[in-house]
Amino acid sequence: MTSSEIFLQLLRSDAPLLSLAPMQDVTTLQFMRVIARYGGPDIYWTEYFRVHGDSRPEKWILDSITKNPTGRPVIAQLIGNDIPALVRNAKELQKYPVAAIDLNLGCPAPIVYKKCAGGGLLREPDKIDAILGALRDAVTVPFTVKTRIGFESPQEFDALLEVFSKHAIDLLTVHARTVKQMYRPGVRYDLIAQAARELKCPVFANGNVHSASQAQALVAETGVRGLMIGRGAIRNPWLFDQIRAQFRGEEIKLPTGHDVLNYIHELWDNEITPGVKESAQVMRMKKFMNFIGEGVTEKFLFEIRRVLTTADLWRVCETYLNHDEPMTLEPILIPEAALELPATF
Repeated sequence: MTSSEIFLQLLRSDAPLLSLAPMQDVTTLQFMRVIARYGGPDIYWTEYFRVHGDSRPEKWILDSITKNPTGRPVIAQLIGNDIPALVRNAKELQKYPVAAIDLNLGCPAPIVYKKCAGGGLLREPDKIDAILGALRDAVTVPFTVKTRIGFESPQEFDALLEVFSKHAIDLLTVHARTVKQMYRPGVRYDLIAQAARELKCPVFANGNVHSASQAQALVAETGVRGLMIGRGAIRNPWLFDQIRAQFRGEEIKLPTGHDVLNYIHELWDNEITPGVKESAQVMRMKKFMNFIGEGVTEKFLFEIRRVLTTADLWRVCETYLNHDEPMTLEPILIPEAALELPATF
């Protein structure tokens, strides 16, 4: 079976599907390799391919498709607003073993949305309509879309659903925050439920999935076909298997401090390039430690965000994780002031 056939078969199965959210400069081939060793999701998304007039699919992102070590389907994600370029890149990517082509309508980074790409396109429903029509004509494998619920306000979501319903997309993933909301509290799961009720295609829920019990409740509450998990999977790579156990009615296995420490060592071994200067290596690891720390303690998070050397990084990790106590790794409540990052982060 081809990757796209496997993906469609998964969509027709009964069990809730679990996917790893695309996170730029995080969900690389190397991270996919690590996360797969902990059970991993049913479906992977690539980082987004940047599409413009003369762009070609980036080789390092292609590697996550052509060298896919997981045995699971990988969906290629596009970001951009140039219709001919989007069509050209979609056709090019279909020469590779992709499970689907996905359009990013959710990236909230200002450098992206100010160029009217990613979440910035949500301000232009007519443009989205034209892009979806052109891509649906050009894509012969499954075609999926990842969106937020609006740019400024959730009130924009009704109009967006009307646009999505006009096109034969195979899956809609809804991150239930607005673009301007970024990752702040106030996830509108009720609007995900609305999308699941009103659209003919399957819907995935995305946004603040952090535990097995919460994941099960979210599927029941919204009626979605599956879940997309991003930061929660960085913090807790065991989460996918924990959710599967929850749905089967089995005991949830919690990692110990030593298990988390071993996970961090594995990230280091896969993410760090030999010969790169120490400060760059530490900064690379902070991309991951920032989220892992939210599942440890406020003091750990404060200290790990301020380490500057490899020795300090491992000293902090050993101090807080050298134990055999079980850890839920659920995000802790942290005062806003404690979340402020130093200039070196």
